Amino acid sequence: MKKVLITGATGFIGGHLVKANLAKGYSVRALVLPGDPGEAALKYKGVDTVTGDIRNCAAVEKAASGVDVIFHCAAVVTDWAPKKLFREVTIGGTENICKAAVAARVSRLVDMSTNDVFGLDESQVMDETFPLKPWREPYSDSKIEAEKICWRYHQEHGLPVTMVYPCWVFGEGDQTFVPLLADAILKRELIFWRKGTLVWPTYIENLVDLLMLIAEDDRAVGNGYLVHDGESTTLEEFCAGIAESLGVPPITTYIPYPVAYAAAAVLEFIWKVTGKKTRPLLTTYTVKNLGSRLKFSIAKAERKLGWRPKISYKEGFVRTMKWLKTLDVATLKQK
Repeated sequence: MKKVLITGATGFIGGHLVKANLAKGYSVRALVLPGDPGEAALKYKGVDTVTGDIRNCAAVEKAASGVDVIFHCAAVVTDWAPKKLFREVTIGGTENICKAAVAARVSRLVDMSTNDVFGLDESQVMDETFPLKPWREPYSDSKIEAEKICWRYHQEHGLPVTMVYPCWVFGEGDQTFVPLLADAILKRELIFWRKGTLVWPTYIENLVDLLMLIAEDDRAVGNGYLVHDGESTTLEEFCAGIAESLGVPPITTYIPYPVAYAAAAVLEFIWKVTGKKTRPLLTTYTVKNLGSRLKFSIAKAERKLGWRPKISYKEGFVRTMKWLKTLDVATLKQK
């Protein structure tokens, strides 16, 4: 029986990966933080849990011992946290995973990166051949550093690494993207700062489908793959669909991009100086992310692996909105 380790298993993507691997009949292990409220649900499903912090090399080695495949999903998934946390968790945690993976002689390490690592060039359709370019934002830039570590272990230790670069992941169980937009729409706090901002939705089941494929296909070793649903939409259209599903008017308010960026910079400065623990209403990462018209190709996955999205963006959106309407609106804003 194949043994799989999933980091970040109590998160959105990790949770769906747990389900997919259990459905395949694999033995699934998860590294979970002490006191993680999601651990009980994992145990109920039959997941072997190892309690520990990804920053602790010994805990990671214990979790990886005897496994065949590692899906590394754990990271600081927010745009507002101390830089030290990004360094320790996203970057340092990835180094610990790579060390443990080499020691365990895994057949594959699948690392969860992001399309952010290719930068903000709107002039071309970006693919996996593009160089890694920093945003000067801790989330994106820490992902770049983590990826460099994976490739270093691949080159120096023969670690069988496969990278995946999801675009905007959404679907049932989403904890950030759709719920945060829905919260802002309901509270009428959402403002656009650039017309025609492009969004490349990645329905969770399409992402997991590719992850399961690249974990087993030897052609994926040493490669990275962008993934989305095969089509783009605009942020305005995406948000209008959420508003319609929630039965509220769409957002139509715009402010100039420079004004939004300046406001975000001022808010971040105030938050840092005053030591506020909450997240600012606006961050410079959010302004860049929700104000770009980037273009991404997923042709490599189709050309090299024969993979195509099984579920259309339209169908994925319908399923997600059905799930969204089951949530308590008071709990939408989690990050």
